[in-house]
Amino acid sequence: MVPVACRVAAREEIAPGTVSLTVGDCARSVGVPAPGQFNMLWAPGVGEVPISLAGRDGDDVVHVIKAVGAVTRALCALQPGDALGLRGPFGTGWDLTAADGHDVLIIAGGLGLVPLRPLIGEIVAHRARFGSVGLIIGARSPSDLLFAEEFAVWGAAVDLEVTVDHAPTDWTGRVGVVTQLVDAVSVDHDDAATFICGPEVMMRFAAREVLERGTPADRIQVSMERNMHCGIGHCGRCQLGPVFLCREGPVVPWARIDASMKVRGR
Repeated sequence: MVPVACRVAAREEIAPGTVSLTVGDCARSVGVPAPGQFNMLWAPGVGEVPISLAGRDGDDVVHVIKAVGAVTRALCALQPGDALGLRGPFGTGWDLTAADGHDVLIIAGGLGLVPLRPLIGEIVAHRARFGSVGLIIGARSPSDLLFAEEFAVWGAAVDLEVTVDHAPTDWTGRVGVVTQLVDAVSVDHDDAATFICGPEVMMRFAAREVLERGTPADRIQVSMERNMHCGIGHCGRCQLGPVFLCREGPVVPWARIDASMKVRGR
């Protein structure tokens, strides 16, 4: 529960209001997150929030943060050399072994691409382990697309489709939601291991699309975000039905949360 003192090694604004922070060599003290896990980042004097792993740089860890509240704004304002605290890693990661020898479908919406990026990197680096791989990426606008400079490398290894909700007149790519592109990539849905992360409503509809095409619910993994506060399942803020997402998630099989996701909110 006590954050390890770290410093910002590098900072880059990668989209409007969205910053990539490389957190300097504290991984030896707290452990290196697996793809899909998260750390709790502490902005001194402001507060603490859960942030997914976006990648690694040696013993440094990379997080992508969007400034949406007091803590995330404070973290985004940090500069190289500034201090912050880190707890973790917490939660479950993507089970890539479930994809060995199978087709793979990855659906990412907005910031949901962040925890999927290390998974994509593993698949691209070990491409021969898998069958056909489809990758669908969506964002609100072209300027909101994260890691666009990596799309060429990913597209050379997998079947990549990119779409935005709305675009300026000079945009030549697709416009629409990610669920419209499920049939645009070539995978055998009966066989595919499916990984989904993005806004909750997007994940519900994406899961429904692949379920309708024959993918079993236990072959679909999603990364769920809730207001994680303690990171160890004590405070209950991240509870979704019987699941404490900070401890049993954030990556969970769709079969585990399907019933809870059908409960109508008040």
